Amino acid sequence: MVLVADPQLVDPHTYPGRPWPLSTISRHHTDYYMRKSLTIIQDSLDPRTVVFLGDLFDGGREWLPQGTSGSDPRWRNYGEDYWVKEYKRFGNIFFNEWSRRARAGLHPDQRKILAGLPGNHDLGLGSGIKIPVRRRFNAFFGDGNRIDVIGNHTFVSLDTVSLSAKRQQDSATGRQGEGSNHEIWGPADGFLDNLRSEKSRVLDRAVRVQNNQVENDLMFHHVVDIRDPHVSKSVHTASKYEGSMPSVLLTHVPLYRAKDTACGPLRERSPPSTKPGKDGEYLEKDPGNAIRVEYGFQYQNVLTPDISKEIIDKVGDIQMVFSGDDHDYCEVLHRGYTSPSGGIREITVKAFSWAMGVRRPGFLLLSLWNPLDERDKAIDRSSEDQDANNARQQHRTLQTHLCLLPDQLTIFIRYLFLLVTTLFALLVRAARARNNTNSHVPKRDINGHVLPFTAKSKSTTPPPYHHSSTASANQSHTNGLAIRSTTGRIRASSPYSLPGSTSNDRTTKNYSGVSLHDDPLDERWGRGRSHDEDDDRSKRKGTVESQLGRVWREFRTSLLIVGLPVGIWWIYLAGKY
Repeated sequence: MVLVADPQLVDPHTYPGRPWPLSTISRHHTDYYMRKSLTIIQDSLDPRTVVFLGDLFDGGREWLPQGTSGSDPRWRNYGEDYWVKEYKRFGNIFFNEWSRRARAGLHPDQRKILAGLPGNHDLGLGSGIKIPVRRRFNAFFGDGNRIDVIGNHTFVSLDTVSLSAKRQQDSATGRQGEGSNHEIWGPADGFLDNLRSEKSRVLDRAVRVQNNQVENDLMFHHVVDIRDPHVSKSVHTASKYEGSMPSVLLTHVPLYRAKDTACGPLRERSPPSTKPGKDGEYLEKDPGNAIRVEYGFQYQNVLTPDISKEIIDKVGDIQMVFSGDDHDYCEVLHRGYTSPSGGIREITVKAFSWAMGVRRPGFLLLSLWNPLDERDKAIDRSSEDQDANNARQQHRTLQTHLCLLPDQLTIFIRYLFLLVTTLFALLVRAARARNNTNSHVPKRDINGHVLPFTAKSKSTTPPPYHHSSTASANQSHTNGLAIRSTTGRIRASSPYSLPGSTSNDRTTKNYSGVSLHDDPLDERWGRGRSHDEDDDRSKRKGTVESQLGRVWREFRTSLLIVGLPVGIWWIYLAGKY
């Protein structure tokens, strides 16, 4: 069995001033965190029952039904429709995930999820509760006052946020006392008055289900006069369970305790103080380690002493109490209440959401063991372990274990550190790659070619020209090219000839009017430049394209190469786990 407290779905009421997109990211990630946590709980622990201890929503009490007055002006735009959307959101996180692991062959009573216990963020507290808000909550989640038999233990859920209105001042009439606010606290008080008889009926039904007998209540068959005013009282079940099972109280608001009562070593916010000179023994009064006894608008850290005593007396035979509301773990032993073991042990369960002010959210795991004999009575083991203390004998049927969830804030800090480190490394790499760019450029030959077009010449100097006018037309150049005679064939009007050139000027010797070394096409097509010309062009290009631009492109490319596989892997893990 798993107890979950204070999921408090993040909504506009949680962080009123948080801008978009931080508000959307917070909402999405807290939902994802709780959904995945429940998935791991089911896959690893496979509990038969999950029970919520209130505060399912954060602003549930503010989203008023249509026609209800008294809304805070900040939340007038959020009404019934928004609350229904939040209910569906809660169902997608918890109900749908719970149904995913539904197993065939189990009776509905053997595997269930209970979320009917309200908190002050769901309804309000005491006289601040509005009846239409509570009716809506009960219509969707069930009655907050109920009895469930789980593992041969009687779990009593009590709507203590409504019961707290007892003896409070009525906001409408101004009266104070038991007669005021009766519409708010009346149902919870009536449930306590009829609890013992109702508990017997529920236990009888649970035992019949375990024995594969008829599930519905067996009624007496006799004729009654419909005009008899006592006829409703004469209709009752034919059988009633005469045994008893240990009772466990579930409440959102913790029971009253003395001021500064220490919560124990498992509390996160403030470690307990040890007794001077005695290691391992903690102080019973520790202000830093205790739940503060205080109240304010729509909240109250603990119940009043009168209401706490009334609950203990009417429920009777309480073995354990589980509560929520505080968001942190707290374990106390109420020695002032009557109990066979000299006190009643109460555990306040940690919040399930990482947005509730605790670094390590958690839940409480319960193991129940209370077998029945052939007469459907609990096996008496009081004679066993005579030397064991009374507390151990009393709590043998139930064991608890605090289970912690991941520290999401620390995970975010680690992610941020790794992100900054990765970006810095890629930036350094991009800068180094820009500096080493020129070392990877291949050298060109004298004509600007990367690869040779002819066999390598033994001499790197250009061949001399022959100017004899009587040279034969088939005279060969040393590099294998034939030089045609230019006598009588000079075309001054050639578009490729230079003005003012003469036949004796070496620089104007041309082949069909085109210079062999000063061809203007070389400048157009990039041929025939020297290394100095390449360097000059690189410098000119650098003025257009800055070095920072090249570093940015290299950094962007590296980021894409690294980020793409990391993103794909993250999506895979997110979908799998």
